[in-house]
Amino acid sequence: MSQPARRPRTRELGIVVGALPTGRHNAITDVPGVLVGHTTVEDGHDLHTGVTAVVPSQLGPQRWTLPAAVYRGNGYGKLVGSTQVDELGVLESPIVLTATLSVFRAADALLTYLMDRRPDGVSFNPLVGETNDGHLSDIRQRPIAEEHVHAALTSAAGGLPAEGCVGAGTGTTALGYKAGIGTSSRLVDGFDRPLTVGALTQSNFGGVLTALGVPLPVDELIPDADRTEPPGNSCMIVVATDAPLDARQLGRLARRAIFAMGRVGASYSNESGDYAIAFSTAAPDQPTIPDAQITPIFTAVLDSVEEALLNSVFTATTTRGMGGRTSHAVPHEAAVRRLTAAGRLATSG
Repeated sequence: MSQPARRPRTRELGIVVGALPTGRHNAITDVPGVLVGHTTVEDGHDLHTGVTAVVPSQLGPQRWTLPAAVYRGNGYGKLVGSTQVDELGVLESPIVLTATLSVFRAADALLTYLMDRRPDGVSFNPLVGETNDGHLSDIRQRPIAEEHVHAALTSAAGGLPAEGCVGAGTGTTALGYKAGIGTSSRLVDGFDRPLTVGALTQSNFGGVLTALGVPLPVDELIPDADRTEPPGNSCMIVVATDAPLDARQLGRLARRAIFAMGRVGASYSNESGDYAIAFSTAAPDQPTIPDAQITPIFTAVLDSVEEALLNSVFTATTTRGMGGRTSHAVPHEAAVRRLTAAGRLATSG
């Protein structure tokens, strides 16, 4: 099935989060060596799902682990491999995102990928996260197979990744609207070189969409729409940086990533499995940044995650799914009018 035309990202609409500059693509792939791949599984009727892979190319024969941390905002989820990341403070695999009931098949497929890369290995820790796209997609079919995961991993590339209804975000909803995958990045000066922080989100959580402090409720922007909305669900956030940080400090970054959900109106409900994974690609011989100098990196995380979350919603397209349920795209014109009236846009549209 052909992909829908790309919708404008939030920054193209004049919605600018924070004062820090972005990287070239304003994406997690601005962190050197970090690649993203998608596989979309969609039949136009009951299946709207897929796989998204974040692949740090630094993981290889010269270096099989990267410093990493996981923060659990609310543990209503199935993040395979998280306890070992917590225990050892390292990432040993690409990060794969998919649908809730496909997470275990995806983990097995990622395990095969890791075993193929290390024929002598006898222990591996595939890291696979999920959100529940069962509102729009027939999740019980568990359509994700090894070839879908392999395709996302092997097609992972730099540049601007596709956003919205693609990969693991094909069937997700958030904040009253159709959502999906979003990404953003920030550059941080004040060190011996500019540092990059990038974020990628799989958005599927409840609340009232809020941009730059302005609520954009679906009931007001699309008052007559025939729509349905699932309860709670989840959010997966991946934060990558080339800043030399240890696992403890990356845990602090991951916590800020969850905090950023509040900026866009998250309800943090009982059913929402909210997780953040943060990792560093810095060379192991670089001295760790002191805690006293880390605040600008916290700012970069908060701003890049906030913008990634907004991109995940604003770039998504209206989707009619299983049982005729419909999740509507954010109406850009109505949103821009409201933000303009509030004096929050960098431009008039």
